[in-house]
Amino acid sequence: MIDRSLNYGRQHIKTFLKLSRPFNTVLDIGAGHGDDLLSAKLVEPNASLFAVEAYLPYAEKLEKGGVKVYPLNIEKDKLPFIDSSIDVIIANQVLEHVKEIFWIFHEITRTLKMGGHLIIGVPNLASLHNRMLLLMGKQPTQIQNDSAHVRGFTKSDLIKFLRIWGGYRLVQSRGSNFYPFPPIIATPLAHLFPNMAWGIFFLLEKNKEYNDEFIKWPRRKNLETNFFSGE
Repeated sequence: MIDRSLNYGRQHIKTFLKLSRPFNTVLDIGAGHGDDLLSAKLVEPNASLFAVEAYLPYAEKLEKGGVKVYPLNIEKDKLPFIDSSIDVIIANQVLEHVKEIFWIFHEITRTLKMGGHLIIGVPNLASLHNRMLLLMGKQPTQIQNDSAHVRGFTKSDLIKFLRIWGGYRLVQSRGSNFYPFPPIIATPLAHLFPNMAWGIFFLLEKNKEYNDEFIKWPRRKNLETNFFSGE
């Protein structure tokens, strides 16, 4: 039986947080129940925890756990932090839900400290089961028109996107879960073939000054889509 809890790659997020030490501030964008922030607290007990979470029941639960919550719309609102002020930013199972990826990466990169770490987890459009579905002429599960997902990601395309700015160094990438197998098989397969796993996870380090490259890109490339740029 498939264990869908593995889709969230919690074990990889915790490992990436350990590799990001020491850190004093953590922001989780789309924090949900706060599982990844809990991992951050276990790794660095004195770290200040922040979350962007608009769903009220989740926000209330996070606040009760000592997290400062901001109920923002990440596709049009500025993150309430000054430039280069956050040590670690997490975006796990969020980016597949958004259109305004240029604005979101602008705000993430603006607020992340030099030498800080960005942790990303997204469903993998190039997973083995999605490749098989496409081969049969069927829609991949990660981006279906009757679901909440509006973007599809592969490792190579996400890295290509990040080259718009060129200031993120890939520290590690990993895979989690492997459809249609049970955990005893899925876990080692995701380790051996991460680029065909259900989900792909990235630890990135900011190593360059940022000058609004992400929000300049749509206009520079004449993408002919009204992407939000803060104006």
